Amino acid sequence: MAEERIIIAGFGGQGVLMLGKLLAEAGMNEGKQVTWLPSYGPEMRGGTANCNVIISDEAIGAPIVTEATGLIAMNLPSLDRFESSVLPGGWLLLNSSLIPRAPSRRDLRVLSIPANDIAQRQGSPKVANVVLLGACLALCNPVQKASVASAIEEVLGKTRQHLLSINLNALEAGIEAAATVPV
Repeated sequence: MAEERIIIAGFGGQGVLMLGKLLAEAGMNEGKQVTWLPSYGPEMRGGTANCNVIISDEAIGAPIVTEATGLIAMNLPSLDRFESSVLPGGWLLLNSSLIPRAPSRRDLRVLSIPANDIAQRQGSPKVANVVLLGACLALCNPVQKASVASAIEEVLGKTRQHLLSINLNALEAGIEAAATVPV
Protein backbone atom coordinates (compact mmCIF):
# COMPACT_ATOMS: atom_id res chain seq x y z
CA MET A 1 0.00 0.00 0.00
CA ALA A 2 1.44 3.33 -0.99
CA GLU A 3 -1.52 5.46 0.09
CA GLU A 4 -5.21 5.01 0.90
CA ARG A 5 -7.40 8.12 0.74
CA ILE A 6 -10.72 7.17 2.30
CA ILE A 7 -13.98 9.06 2.72
CA ILE A 8 -16.23 7.71 5.48
CA ALA A 9 -19.76 9.10 5.51
CA GLY A 10 -23.13 8.61 7.17
CA PHE A 11 -25.39 10.43 9.58
CA GLY A 12 -24.51 11.62 13.07
CA GLY A 13 -24.73 8.90 15.67
CA GLN A 14 -23.53 6.11 13.37
CA GLY A 15 -19.95 6.31 14.59
CA VAL A 16 -18.57 7.71 11.34
CA LEU A 17 -15.96 9.86 13.05
CA MET A 18 -14.95 7.06 15.41
CA LEU A 19 -14.47 4.68 12.48
CA GLY A 20 -12.11 7.20 10.89
CA LYS A 21 -10.32 7.79 14.17
CA LEU A 22 -9.79 4.04 14.62
CA LEU A 23 -8.27 3.78 11.13
CA ALA A 24 -5.98 6.74 11.82
CA GLU A 25 -4.93 5.40 15.25
CA ALA A 26 -4.18 1.98 13.73
CA GLY A 27 -2.05 3.64 11.05
CA MET A 28 -0.13 5.57 13.69
CA ASN A 29 0.36 2.33 15.65
CA GLU A 30 2.09 0.97 12.53
CA GLY A 31 4.31 4.03 12.14
CA LYS A 32 2.53 5.24 8.99
CA GLN A 33 1.76 8.82 8.06
CA VAL A 34 -1.92 9.57 8.75
CA THR A 35 -4.46 12.35 8.69
CA TRP A 36 -8.01 12.38 10.05
CA LEU A 37 -10.26 15.29 9.14
CA PRO A 38 -13.80 15.19 10.56
CA SER A 39 -16.77 17.14 9.20
CA TYR A 40 -20.32 17.17 10.48
CA GLY A 41 -23.48 19.19 10.16
CA PRO A 42 -24.97 21.45 12.83
CA GLU A 43 -26.74 18.58 14.54
CA MET A 44 -24.29 16.04 15.95
CA ARG A 45 -26.90 13.25 16.07
CA GLY A 46 -28.97 12.84 12.94
CA GLY A 47 -27.13 15.41 10.82
CA THR A 48 -24.66 14.45 8.15
CA ALA A 49 -21.19 13.40 9.22
CA ASN A 50 -18.12 12.43 7.24
CA CYS A 51 -14.41 12.28 7.64
CA ASN A 52 -11.37 11.99 5.44
CA VAL A 53 -8.65 9.53 6.41
CA ILE A 54 -5.34 9.25 4.62
CA ILE A 55 -2.92 6.45 5.48
CA SER A 56 0.40 6.58 3.69
CA ASP A 57 3.92 5.25 3.73
CA GLU A 58 5.13 8.72 2.76
CA ALA A 59 4.50 12.32 3.83
CA ILE A 60 0.95 13.57 3.22
CA GLY A 61 0.55 16.92 1.50
CA ALA A 62 -2.98 17.88 2.60
CA PRO A 63 -5.63 16.25 4.80
CA ILE A 64 -8.57 16.87 2.45
CA VAL A 65 -9.60 13.96 0.22
CA THR A 66 -10.96 15.14 -3.12
CA GLU A 67 -9.94 12.05 -5.11
CA ALA A 68 -10.57 9.06 -2.88
CA THR A 69 -9.21 5.56 -3.33
CA GLY A 70 -12.23 4.33 -1.37
CA LEU A 71 -15.56 5.25 0.19
CA ILE A 72 -17.30 3.75 3.20
CA ALA A 73 -20.96 4.79 2.84
CA MET A 74 -23.11 4.07 5.86
CA ASN A 75 -26.35 5.39 4.32
CA LEU A 76 -27.88 6.25 0.93
CA PRO A 77 -27.36 10.06 1.05
CA SER A 78 -23.65 9.40 1.64
CA LEU A 79 -23.42 7.15 -1.41
CA ASP A 80 -25.28 9.74 -3.47
CA ARG A 81 -22.98 12.55 -2.32
CA PHE A 82 -19.56 10.88 -2.42
CA GLU A 83 -19.67 8.13 -5.08
CA SER A 84 -18.31 10.50 -7.71
CA SER A 85 -15.32 11.35 -5.48
CA VAL A 86 -13.81 7.86 -5.83
CA LEU A 87 -11.11 7.42 -8.46
CA PRO A 88 -11.72 4.89 -11.26
CA GLY A 89 -10.52 1.50 -10.06
CA GLY A 90 -11.18 2.46 -6.43
CA TRP A 91 -13.53 0.74 -4.04
CA LEU A 92 -16.90 1.26 -2.37
CA LEU A 93 -17.91 -0.34 0.92
CA LEU A 94 -21.66 -0.04 1.40
CA ASN A 95 -23.93 -0.67 4.37
CA SER A 96 -26.66 -2.60 2.55
CA SER A 97 -28.86 -2.41 5.66
CA LEU A 98 -29.48 1.25 4.78
CA ILE A 99 -28.54 1.45 1.08
CA PRO A 100 -31.23 -0.21 -1.03
CA ARG A 101 -29.59 0.26 -4.42
CA ALA A 102 -26.41 -0.59 -6.26
CA PRO A 103 -23.96 2.22 -7.05
CA SER A 104 -24.34 3.88 -10.43
CA ARG A 105 -20.66 3.49 -11.39
CA ARG A 106 -19.27 0.29 -12.86
CA ASP A 107 -15.55 1.17 -12.65
CA LEU A 108 -15.23 0.45 -8.92
CA ARG A 109 -14.85 -2.63 -6.74
CA VAL A 110 -18.00 -2.80 -4.61
CA LEU A 111 -18.59 -4.65 -1.37
CA SER A 112 -22.07 -4.46 0.17
CA ILE A 113 -22.66 -5.94 3.60
CA PRO A 114 -25.63 -5.54 5.97
CA ALA A 115 -23.63 -3.85 8.73
CA ASN A 116 -26.63 -2.90 10.88
CA ASP A 117 -28.01 -6.44 10.77
CA ILE A 118 -24.61 -7.93 11.63
CA ALA A 119 -24.17 -5.42 14.47
CA GLN A 120 -27.58 -6.32 15.86
CA ARG A 121 -26.56 -9.99 15.88
CA GLN A 122 -23.45 -8.97 17.84
CA GLY A 123 -25.69 -7.46 20.50
CA SER A 124 -25.71 -3.74 19.67
CA PRO A 125 -26.65 -1.69 16.59
CA LYS A 126 -24.00 0.82 17.72
CA VAL A 127 -21.14 -1.37 16.44
CA ALA A 128 -22.18 -1.23 12.77
CA ASN A 129 -19.26 1.15 12.21
CA VAL A 130 -16.79 -1.43 13.54
CA VAL A 131 -18.40 -4.13 11.37
CA LEU A 132 -17.67 -1.90 8.35
CA LEU A 133 -14.14 -1.31 9.62
CA GLY A 134 -13.58 -5.07 9.63
CA ALA A 135 -14.94 -5.31 6.10
CA CYS A 136 -12.60 -2.47 5.07
CA LEU A 137 -9.63 -4.45 6.37
CA ALA A 138 -10.70 -7.41 4.26
CA LEU A 139 -11.35 -5.26 1.18
CA CYS A 140 -8.24 -3.08 0.96
CA ASN A 141 -6.00 -3.91 3.95
CA PRO A 142 -4.95 -0.33 4.84
CA VAL A 143 -3.73 -1.49 8.27
CA GLN A 144 -3.36 -4.76 10.17
CA LYS A 145 -6.15 -6.23 12.30
CA ALA A 146 -3.92 -6.25 15.40
CA SER A 147 -3.32 -2.50 14.99
CA VAL A 148 -7.06 -1.88 14.81
CA ALA A 149 -7.69 -4.02 17.90
CA SER A 150 -5.10 -1.98 19.76
CA ALA A 151 -6.66 1.27 18.48
CA ILE A 152 -10.10 0.16 19.68
CA GLU A 153 -8.68 -0.43 23.15
CA GLU A 154 -6.91 2.96 23.11
CA VAL A 155 -9.93 4.92 21.86
CA LEU A 156 -12.32 3.29 24.34
CA GLY A 157 -10.00 4.21 27.18
CA LYS A 158 -10.23 2.91 30.73
CA THR A 159 -13.81 4.07 31.30
CA ARG A 160 -15.31 2.11 28.40
CA GLN A 161 -13.32 -1.14 28.56
CA HIS A 162 -16.60 -3.02 29.08
CA LEU A 163 -17.29 -2.32 25.37
CA LEU A 164 -14.02 -3.87 24.17
CA SER A 165 -15.25 -7.43 23.55
CA ILE A 166 -18.36 -6.41 21.59
CA ASN A 167 -16.24 -4.13 19.40
CA LEU A 168 -13.61 -6.82 18.77
CA ASN A 169 -16.38 -9.30 17.94
CA ALA A 170 -17.92 -6.77 15.53
CA LEU A 171 -14.53 -6.26 13.86
CA GLU A 172 -14.18 -10.00 13.33
CA ALA A 173 -17.79 -10.28 12.09
CA GLY A 174 -17.08 -7.59 9.47
CA ILE A 175 -13.97 -9.42 8.26
CA GLU A 176 -15.94 -12.67 8.03
CA ALA A 177 -18.86 -11.01 6.23
CA ALA A 178 -16.52 -9.48 3.66
CA ALA A 179 -14.99 -12.90 2.98
CA THR A 180 -18.38 -14.35 2.04
CA VAL A 181 -19.38 -11.66 -0.47
CA PRO A 182 -17.81 -11.52 -3.95
CA VAL A 183 -16.34 -8.13 -4.88
